[in-house]
Amino acid sequence: MCGIVGVITAEGGVGEVLSKALKRLEYRGYDSVGVATVNENRIYIKKDKGKIDEVNERLDLTDVPGLIGIGHTRWATHGIPSKINSHPHCDCENRIAVVHNGIIENYSGLKERLTRNGHKFVSETDTEVVPHLIEEKLNNGLNTFTAILETVKELKGSYAIAVLIADYPDRIYVARNESPLVIGVKDKSYVFCASDIPAFLPITNQVIFLYDGEVAELSLNGVAIRNLNGEIINREILEMDLTPEMAKKGGFPHFMLKEIFEQPKALKNTLRIDEGRLIEVCKILNECDRIIFTSAGTSFYAGLCGKYFLANLSRTRSEAVISSEFDEVMKNIIDERTTVVAISQSGETSDTISAAKYAKRLGAKIISISNTVGSSLTRLADATIYTQAGPEIGVAATKTFLVQLGALSLISCKLAEFKAVINRDEYKKLLNDLNSLPEIIQLILDKTEREVKASTEAYHNSISFLYLGRGINSAVAMEGALKLKEIAYIHAEGYAAGESKHGPIALINQGFPVVFVAPIDSTHNKIIGNIMEMKARGARIISVIEEEDKEIQLISDTVFRIPKATDNFFKQIVYIVPLQLFAYYMAVRKGLDPDKPRNLAKAVTVA
Repeated sequence: MCGIVGVITAEGGVGEVLSKALKRLEYRGYDSVGVATVNENRIYIKKDKGKIDEVNERLDLTDVPGLIGIGHTRWATHGIPSKINSHPHCDCENRIAVVHNGIIENYSGLKERLTRNGHKFVSETDTEVVPHLIEEKLNNGLNTFTAILETVKELKGSYAIAVLIADYPDRIYVARNESPLVIGVKDKSYVFCASDIPAFLPITNQVIFLYDGEVAELSLNGVAIRNLNGEIINREILEMDLTPEMAKKGGFPHFMLKEIFEQPKALKNTLRIDEGRLIEVCKILNECDRIIFTSAGTSFYAGLCGKYFLANLSRTRSEAVISSEFDEVMKNIIDERTTVVAISQSGETSDTISAAKYAKRLGAKIISISNTVGSSLTRLADATIYTQAGPEIGVAATKTFLVQLGALSLISCKLAEFKAVINRDEYKKLLNDLNSLPEIIQLILDKTEREVKASTEAYHNSISFLYLGRGINSAVAMEGALKLKEIAYIHAEGYAAGESKHGPIALINQGFPVVFVAPIDSTHNKIIGNIMEMKARGARIISVIEEEDKEIQLISDTVFRIPKATDNFFKQIVYIVPLQLFAYYMAVRKGLDPDKPRNLAKAVTVA
């Protein structure tokens, strides 16, 4: 959930490099920040509570000596946000500095043992046990690499760790387990470690992936990787097809708006998934007795849509289970005839990885859908579909939701053909429907943005919203409600419209805003009835409709129009776009930063 970075440079300016890298990782956490460098065999640390710009203004993080350093931007898990709890953390003699992302589950027992041995702790964090463990092992005569190797063997839980040692001012030691960590290299002038590639992308796109259970020594002379048995690992350098501009705002006021406008391209790229990879996935799906989608947050609503697609296209039954509840809901049900489709934008979502591991232990096959090549979830899976959203910096998922729906749609189409539910011509027709969506989304953005923005004047003081839809539209409504909650801090509830009579309708009074996802499809007549029920009780009706739907327009107070696509099977996918814009402009109208919603972080890598 936090962001870590380390850099060794032959070119100087280590503080500025660290600060800029941390700024590019701020989406991973932003309640405190800190850096540590080594110079003349002494560790220098600057850290404090607050966002990077705030702390930088007070402390000037760029003004640190040396050619080597580590940094951290935090999302609190152990201990409140404070200067003391912010990273880096040190040993008793301030000779070792550590930054960490993850949760060390057995830190309490380790801390108790270390305290008995005379170590002094100053923070509430789990991280602080790491430098003390390394200190103890060095004092016992182990060499540096072995001391770090033996330290991580004692840790239980998730961690990505970067270590500086004052006596070794030319190297950084790193280790990972269940938390993301990548290494970046550029000739003999730079070597990086970071939670995510955008941290060092302006300097290099040459990447080495570190896997679970591996420790590495980084220096300008090279990268030495070993597993926990001390065996040398040879890992190739990959050139990532990313540019620095992809991780910048590109002229938009916020990353979220930029990423909403990137959706046509992201979806178009995702729909280019290799057919051979789809066939590989469909073979697994066709050979099992039970299919279970598991995911969290926005990705869970994508899973609900996937359940709809499988049922309506390939006549295949499936379930959708929230990852954090997976082991309880699926207890005694999972077996070798089960396939779990695990969906995670980052591929590092802790609950989703745990669910996949639980199912795999019981013999299930795992299919992952992820936006991140080489992520933990994809390495766990038997087959993977990679979405092509590119970096998503805004905390609220937008383009990743749409590309997940695109991937699930492709899988469902291919499975339908694979099972001979549809023929090749019908399959091609469905692909044409999908491939027309990027253009439709672009039209929505071009035509609808202004009217969505204007509509917020009438609703920004509302304290609660109800979002309703039927069929797949109910999942879209739930995702729309989640966006409003996440970034505008307004209570919103997504619901199946047919169930609104069983509770939610009691909330309706004069002026209560109710949002309807209302395409012209098999649910159209029934959704009109639901609108009339709400309208009769004084609700203000906001409807997302096809532009020629005069019937619903006449009974709505506000409408967001979607270009006509009556015979497109997948048209409901695009109905999320006006709802994303509505949430964004509601947040902006309220003076909030939609890129950094309170209490949230981009990749939830803790359980």
